[in-house]
Amino acid sequence: MSRLRVGWHREHFLSPLLQLAAKDNGETFELVECPGGTGEMQVKLKNGEIDVCIALTDALIAGLANGQTSYKLVGRYISSPLRWAIITGKDSKYQSVDELKGTTFGISRLGSGSQVMASVLSLQEGWSELEQPQFKVNGQFKPLRDSVNAGETSVFLWEWFTTKPYVDSGEVRFIGSVYTPWPCWSIAAAPSTPASTLSTFLSSLQPYVVNFDSASAREKEDVDFVTGYFGHKREDVIEWLKTVKWEHRLAKVEEKVVRDTLSVLEKAGVVQPVEGERDIETFVRTDVAKVV
Repeated sequence: MSRLRVGWHREHFLSPLLQLAAKDNGETFELVECPGGTGEMQVKLKNGEIDVCIALTDALIAGLANGQTSYKLVGRYISSPLRWAIITGKDSKYQSVDELKGTTFGISRLGSGSQVMASVLSLQEGWSELEQPQFKVNGQFKPLRDSVNAGETSVFLWEWFTTKPYVDSGEVRFIGSVYTPWPCWSIAAAPSTPASTLSTFLSSLQPYVVNFDSASAREKEDVDFVTGYFGHKREDVIEWLKTVKWEHRLAKVEEKVVRDTLSVLEKAGVVQPVEGERDIETFVRTDVAKVV
């Protein structure tokens, strides 16, 4: 096949991928940016526009449980949870999470992490059926921010440190946060992408992930890279690095993570329960990733 097309979202978590891309210089793969996040990557996988992506674990698993067949998990990436910020407009009336019952949340796409985590928030807060959020699809990050400022939506959920510069500038406000009850990023690929190509890609990425996760790199190299590429404040990057840990063996999928995530997604109403146990091969390309 031609160069591997790798879907990614402009987030600091993907720094090891960017470092590999700079070294590869387009020889074996190309990056395809997906500003709409995991939901956009799922669409691009379905449309044959990308071959593999690094995306949010929950949205990937929810898509597979809900019948998507355009990808399967081929590896793990981040072992720590993700902190989602709950974001409202700078002048909005909302001051607390409790005030959000039954309001309209902005989401990037149906089935996206922003929608999944809104449902998880509702579950964790114990909101009744009548208090469930409604959803308005806004697409990318900028329209989501515009929507809360225009009063079209009450809040939206997005990764904390990605949003913080816009809070610091006064464009939007934080009113809370919610953590994923699962490791937050995984790797998925189209069924048609050759296993050998995917294995080569994962093997190439792994040393960059291991180095980025090392204690020595965290002291300065990681901070320099993230501040230089993404423009985040050094103190924010240092704080973020305290909260995140990468996997050192990428070509594996933990069955417990899949099943525990499914259990939460079912309780949150994101996926429908089924009779009996789901087949793990519905979720994992076992020709690429080892199920552990």
